[in-house]
Amino acid sequence: MPTSSASTTDSARSAASGGVQSLERAFDLLERMADAGGEVGLSELSASSGLPLPTIHRLMRTLVACGYVRQQANRRYALGPRLIRLGESASRLLGTWARPYLARLVEETGETANMALLDGDEIVYVAQVPSKHSMRMFTEVGRRVLPHSTGVGKALLAGFPPEEVRALLARTGMPAATDKTITTPEGFLAALEDVRRRGYAVDDNEQEIGVRCLAVPVPDSPTAAAISISGPAGRVTEAATEKIVPVLQQVAAELSEVLTASGTGPAA
Repeated sequence: MPTSSASTTDSARSAASGGVQSLERAFDLLERMADAGGEVGLSELSASSGLPLPTIHRLMRTLVACGYVRQQANRRYALGPRLIRLGESASRLLGTWARPYLARLVEETGETANMALLDGDEIVYVAQVPSKHSMRMFTEVGRRVLPHSTGVGKALLAGFPPEEVRALLARTGMPAATDKTITTPEGFLAALEDVRRRGYAVDDNEQEIGVRCLAVPVPDSPTAAAISISGPAGRVTEAATEKIVPVLQQVAAELSEVLTASGTGPAA
């Protein structure tokens, strides 16, 4: 009967809509947990999300059962270990998507191109395309470094409030990688102000003597990301910087379009 058919269709549509809404809410809660440092209470989630406590409790119970969230002895909830595998796979895929853009950077600048993410308090390199020069920079994909001595670290942290930067630096310390490394919070915050003013970051012999790096953030990236070029200080000069930075910024904007495209990956 037509009426029954319509009713069935409406019910199916309603169920489908409810399922999508629950999924969106679950992911929203996971992201709020990550923003809060990985551990929260139900009341905190309710206050930040605007969802009623019974709804949050039901969603969290499902996430706990799936291993994406765990309940602590203090009754608070923490991000679960099963998310690690998803994050590692996503990072590898992000690096794969970035490689064609990094290859273009190498072609246009002649220097090694990198992509890095902010993972907790550390910078992790997720992709690299090496320069074709015999003398070139090499950073192992997966390598982790502290942000205060790198161009990508400056590019990423320039978008953070000063109090958050200070808190990060207090947790990590500011060990000197070279005698050029910035080792005081005040000096680093001043360097971040320079990044915001210029629109790009510089590592001038701060991570490794004889090496300069230029970096820019990837705008609106789903996770904090930056791209950079690195090379011998004798090639990455001030004159070269004027030519390289516009290329970096253009490639970052194009990569942003790919990463923010809803439900799509890069063209083959």
